[in-house]
Amino acid sequence: MLVVGGGLILLGVLFNHYSSAVGGDEKVEVIIESGSTSVKIGEILKEKDLIRSTGFFKIYLKLFGINDLKAGKYELNKNMELKEILEVLQKGNSYNENEITLTFQEGINMRKIASIISNNTDNTEDDVYKLLKDQEYLKKLINEYWFITEDILNTDIYYSLEGYLYPDTYRFSSASVSVEEIFYKLLKKMDSVLSPYKEQIEKSEFSVHELLTLASIAEMEVRDKDDYREKVISVFVNRLKRGMSLGSDVTTRYAIKLDEKRALKVSEYNSVNAYNTRSSTMAGKLPAGPIGMVSSSSILASINYTETDYLYFIANINTGETFFYTNSSDFEKKKSELSSVNKGY
Repeated sequence: MLVVGGGLILLGVLFNHYSSAVGGDEKVEVIIESGSTSVKIGEILKEKDLIRSTGFFKIYLKLFGINDLKAGKYELNKNMELKEILEVLQKGNSYNENEITLTFQEGINMRKIASIISNNTDNTEDDVYKLLKDQEYLKKLINEYWFITEDILNTDIYYSLEGYLYPDTYRFSSASVSVEEIFYKLLKKMDSVLSPYKEQIEKSEFSVHELLTLASIAEMEVRDKDDYREKVISVFVNRLKRGMSLGSDVTTRYAIKLDEKRALKVSEYNSVNAYNTRSSTMAGKLPAGPIGMVSSSSILASINYTETDYLYFIANINTGETFFYTNSSDFEKKKSELSSVNKGY
């Protein structure tokens, strides 16, 4: 009995070993030609270093009665166990060599979004801008999504859906994907991000459009830290309540459509439009709309901003550390201290 028991244990150990993953997180492309036998498939998988033994592969197929492996092109991984590999081969080809991936990072504006779409799909930047101006399309979105309102139809807005498309990495079947299909995925993701906070948003003193606008400014003003964003938004709220201009340089950059990194000119600070919150004409006002893509942390910061008495803030460009003040004299002192570091930014 001991011999039999020992043999069974040994068989179990061998079975677990040969059916386990070869190891390593490495993607491998495998092509199974039509008419390939199980022996041939086993050889291909062994050659690609996806299984440990062709002999065990054949035994495994007979043991579990597997005889329906399908031809096709697959993308497998060396961290997959034999069972997982066979499940993929039984299901059939799910690998699409034409699939593309588009990554949109938080903080980027619609011009960058249009560039990414143009560089990676069959669409042009003009195709993006054309859709953003399509009134019929925009009204359809207003009817479809609870968080999109007629605010996006404001003629002062540069790009109607700025701030409404959620930043993330998305997969599409091919480069022939339409701009409308791309926007659909990004809007659906934004819907899923915002919906858990719908009740809070509806009770907020700000509209969804205003919350996304505040979030987009904080996204550009603050590097990473959520608590900084909450305080930055509190500064903006306090300034709005006092009838002060927000005084945010990032809105000035957006207003003049400046994407390069350089110090702003006096004439640019004083430019008058619906985005430049450095202009005295924008006292007590938010920009016409968001100025870029917003992350969930910035959205939450705008919904749950920290109540403070702060009216000023300034960041160290090199470290991202942000300093908050209730009066202009302390703010100006810190601004002077950081002038050599920030160099006019």
